[in-house]
Amino acid sequence: MKVICVGHSTYDTTLPMNEYPTENIKYRIEKHIECGGGPAANGAYLLAKWGMDTSIASIIGKDHYGDQIIKEYQEIGCDTSFLEQHDNHYTSSSYIIANKSNGSRTIITSKDKPIRKLDKSLKVPCDVILIDGEHPDSAEELLKFNGKDKISVLDAGRLNVDTRHLGKMVKYLICSKDFAEAFSNTKLSADDLDGLIKCHKELTTYFNNQIIITLEARGSFTYIDGHYEVIPSVKVEAVDSTGAGDIFHGAFTYFISNGYSLRDAIHYSSITSAISVTRIGARYSIPELSEVVDYDNII
Repeated sequence: MKVICVGHSTYDTTLPMNEYPTENIKYRIEKHIECGGGPAANGAYLLAKWGMDTSIASIIGKDHYGDQIIKEYQEIGCDTSFLEQHDNHYTSSSYIIANKSNGSRTIITSKDKPIRKLDKSLKVPCDVILIDGEHPDSAEELLKFNGKDKISVLDAGRLNVDTRHLGKMVKYLICSKDFAEAFSNTKLSADDLDGLIKCHKELTTYFNNQIIITLEARGSFTYIDGHYEVIPSVKVEAVDSTGAGDIFHGAFTYFISNGYSLRDAIHYSSITSAISVTRIGARYSIPELSEVVDYDNII
């Protein structure tokens, strides 16, 4: 199967620390981690690492960070023919403080103004599509050309005009709790089943597709086989949650497009994400596929 991922590319610098820093104090760490990042971009990296025929469609700058991103994709076997380097655009960069004491991360991103459409046409055939709302005109072009019968996933982290529009065009809309709360104008809790059901119904009525609401450490909420269900997360000792959501979406795209049931796809994606937060750095934390599928038997 041919996969095309459309989305934001950035270059991450992660600073692992034993606690969150205090203002106006000097700190020294042993080493920092550098690697590419971005929601659909990390998904593309995972899918290529797990052996799928994957292309990344994104825009980066003609700069050091852009060159490093291309090198990473080439090393993992991800096609970069739709990865454009623009002269008048600088590659986004993110600086991440990873608090190893509790697994939280604080991200500061420097980002050039958004570009809605790639220069190259995405009127190309594929079997699987993963998008994150960046370059929305190109994402729409790809979705329209391939039709809604293909496997298509939107990583809906933020509610805005573009994610509202693109969300109606995909088969699977995986939205963050923040997205769901902004859409329904209500606060959600994993312990409030009635509230989750009401919000899920509103989302399903509007988008008319399979809705999955991610609840961070509490798991995911969706509708399966005639009833609503919270599929719990996998409990681990987290040291860095950077990219965990991106990795979940990439893994979900892999499992759902390889014939796994919806419940199993979510479960194994939760395992993938859980393993990743035990390691530093988003792309360096992506486990091997064998680690994920064997996880239940090992523990």
